[in-house]
Amino acid sequence: MRTPSHTAIGTWSGGRYLHFGEPIGEERLEALLTPGDGLDTLLTADAYGAGEADRLLGRALAGGDRDSVCVVGAIGHDFYEGEREGAKGYPRFTDPRLRGPQEYADYVRMATERSLERLGIDAFDLLLLHNPDRTGYTSETVWAAMRAVRDEGLTGRLGVAPGPANGFTLDVIDCLERFGELIDWAMVILNPLEPWPAELCLRAAREHDVQVMTRVVDYGGLFWDDVKPGHNFAPRDHRTFRPAGWVEAGAEKLERLRPIAERHGLTLLQLAAQWCLAHEPVACVVPTLIQEPGPDARTIEDKRAELLATPREVVLDDTEVATIRAIGDNTGSMSLKGADPQHEGEPRPDRWPLTPDLDAVARRWGIEPERDLRHLSAARG
Repeated sequence: MRTPSHTAIGTWSGGRYLHFGEPIGEERLEALLTPGDGLDTLLTADAYGAGEADRLLGRALAGGDRDSVCVVGAIGHDFYEGEREGAKGYPRFTDPRLRGPQEYADYVRMATERSLERLGIDAFDLLLLHNPDRTGYTSETVWAAMRAVRDEGLTGRLGVAPGPANGFTLDVIDCLERFGELIDWAMVILNPLEPWPAELCLRAAREHDVQVMTRVVDYGGLFWDDVKPGHNFAPRDHRTFRPAGWVEAGAEKLERLRPIAERHGLTLLQLAAQWCLAHEPVACVVPTLIQEPGPDARTIEDKRAELLATPREVVLDDTEVATIRAIGDNTGSMSLKGADPQHEGEPRPDRWPLTPDLDAVARRWGIEPERDLRHLSAARG
């Protein structure tokens, strides 16, 4: 089984299965995902395109040397029996409307086997629990099911992938405390313009010997350096849900970061990747490759080459890492998903109250929820 390398590409790139930029055609995305030129780690999730992303990646892998490629899968959203709920997507397989705990193991095995079948491979190198709800983070039954598919040889390693939005900080730490012996990898959102809140869970990952891969490294495309103030986003582009003015504010910060990148001969995207990799235990970066609209936009193939040219060894020193973090500091800039001290009402699949046990988790790791996990503008309001 192979370990994820320092750079990787996911099937969510290219806008075909998730709405970022212009959706590229099947053949072009297949070529983008075909191993080679330094690309040897690929990620997919069974829910993307209700299995279609798996099939496309399977075609990209066909005929190649399986032992030379690290394939990372993700299961968790039930598109087999669940009904799609608009922008929320498919429900988690742990939704009580679909099944009880006694059926979790059968679902996990079935979903894993079906994903592997679509990919045309025998086993994942790493299998992630994709966007879990509170049950997924805490259920011994869920993680016994994950252990079972690993022990049956369907995956070499296990991990957890919170999302899709930012947050879940205490839930990830709680999950590592409960099941750290099973968990090899965790995926979080981290980049120089979004150091918060993911940095808060890195010490727990390190102490539980869990490696971290980071997504949204490109910060909605800004670090690719072709999203400028006044950018024309398509109506269904997911980035339209970001707050007004985010491009303009981000562009100003990029100009302050640019001299650091130039000093090391890095592009801005490579600087973002290097900054993430400078954080122990981050070992893999997975930005989104976005084909922006317009005839003058950079090609997604050019972005692929740029990512794969990112140096493996970190070239930034501690002072530069701290300077970059200070420029991009986003503490308190948004409402977080998962356990949130400001949540009111009944728990939702992606947001729930701060319970006493999660408050205790926070205190064990030096986190003060009312200080460290609050949306500051909402608090002032």
